Amino acid sequence: MRIALDAMGSDECPVPDVTGAILAAREFGDTILLVGDKNRINQEIAKHNTKALQLDVIHTNEAIFMTDKPGIVGKSKPTSSMHIGMKLVKDGDADAFVTAGNTGAAMAIATLFTLRRIPGVKRPALSSVIRVSNDRSIVLLDIGANADSKTEWLLQFAVMGKIYAANGLGLTNPRVALLANGEEEEKGNQLIHETHALLKDMDLNFIGNIEPKDMLAGLADVIVCDGFVGNITIKSFEAMGSTLFNLLRSEIKQDPLAMVGGLLAQNAFRRVYRKVDPFEVGGAPLLGVNGVVIIGHGRSNAKAIKNAIRQARLAVNGGLIHAIETGLKNVSQINKESDM
Repeated sequence: MRIALDAMGSDECPVPDVTGAILAAREFGDTILLVGDKNRINQEIAKHNTKALQLDVIHTNEAIFMTDKPGIVGKSKPTSSMHIGMKLVKDGDADAFVTAGNTGAAMAIATLFTLRRIPGVKRPALSSVIRVSNDRSIVLLDIGANADSKTEWLLQFAVMGKIYAANGLGLTNPRVALLANGEEEEKGNQLIHETHALLKDMDLNFIGNIEPKDMLAGLADVIVCDGFVGNITIKSFEAMGSTLFNLLRSEIKQDPLAMVGGLLAQNAFRRVYRKVDPFEVGGAPLLGVNGVVIIGHGRSNAKAIKNAIRQARLAVNGGLIHAIETGLKNVSQINKESDM
């Protein structure tokens, strides 16, 4: 497999990007195409033992920064590492593209300038894979690509999310739910009401509305919402996790007896942290574009980059793009038949 990596994507690029690529090439045996400034990339590669690893450097001196406006960079930086990496996928020279760069820019470049949308997709959705209490992985979408959404978009998000959960994460008949302020059917705003009415008549294993507490308990596998709600939700979860661990660390340090207990429980704390650490997942796909695009955190470390590449491999091996195209065609056909 050939995976293109935006070596200029992360906040600390290209250090974690290159190191993560090396870890991935060593573990998976794939060819990693590092796209970016060849001088900076090669300087980092030289610090590692890369014998027998398949690493190719594709040079460009143009990069997209987190401060760049998504609506501008598509045209103003046509040779950016994002553009070139996605074009490799479009041209069939890479099987997937991974970036820890500017999310808005990645969506704009993918949908407007390179890969375009899968036929039939109204709007792409940015997803997130979250580890929950029963040690399962769940999919939350949209987490920011579309702040304002329409009912038909959420319906497609549900279809794409379920297909990714099945084909990318290997979940059997994933359960689909709508994120709402209560589990009762009458809860939620107008968008949730209308979407609920559509989803309950679809063959999607739809279980209804779900609250955040039940979402974290793993009672559903695919959670659907608009991008505004999803973005706040995912950021709240991440902030909650880091705040909790910081509070525990602070309290333990203030009590000598607790420090002893903390040392004894250190391995347990590490296991818990790994379960909620977003870097253990690394990234999640931009669903709806005509190619596998995995987007990670800007603050990704080498482990996160390696795991984002793992997510790309899972999506490619699961035939994600073809499965989404087929799934949306089936939904469209069902809707036409129901309108007759």
